[in-house]
Amino acid sequence: MLKEFKEFALKGNVVDMAVGIIIGGAFGALVNSLVTDLLMPPIGLLLKGVDFSNLFFVLREGGQPGPYLALAEAKRAGAVTLNYGLFVNAVIGFLIMAFSVYLLVRGVNRLRSPKTEAIPPPAAIATKECPFCYSTIPVKAVRCPNCTSQL
Repeated sequence: MLKEFKEFALKGNVVDMAVGIIIGGAFGALVNSLVTDLLMPPIGLLLKGVDFSNLFFVLREGGQPGPYLALAEAKRAGAVTLNYGLFVNAVIGFLIMAFSVYLLVRGVNRLRSPKTEAIPPPAAIATKECPFCYSTIPVKAVRCPNCTSQL
């Protein structure tokens, strides 16, 4: 049983998939940090100091009555909240991730597809066959030079 598992685990596709999952997880963490630490603070400043991670609606007050100034404060009080600011962060992260994957797939497809050279158009037909003597004559001929047939 261990031998079969070893054969399965060492197949090329399984190893490639494992590497992809690990790199994907690391890339997801990188994009999440990019959104929360680099993109959202300047956007919040442009919107008069709004911190997206602290945008929420209180659905039910906690043990300590509100108003709650931060999401962490509402969580400590046990309030039930609808965290739409965190959702906005997640949507922006998803869009960045989806665009990155699109660019990656597009690049891989360009590498995979062979470069096709432009096929020149077929040359114009300059000759035809006489229907009477079957010799080759110019297309514009109205009489065959070999059998003198009217074409």
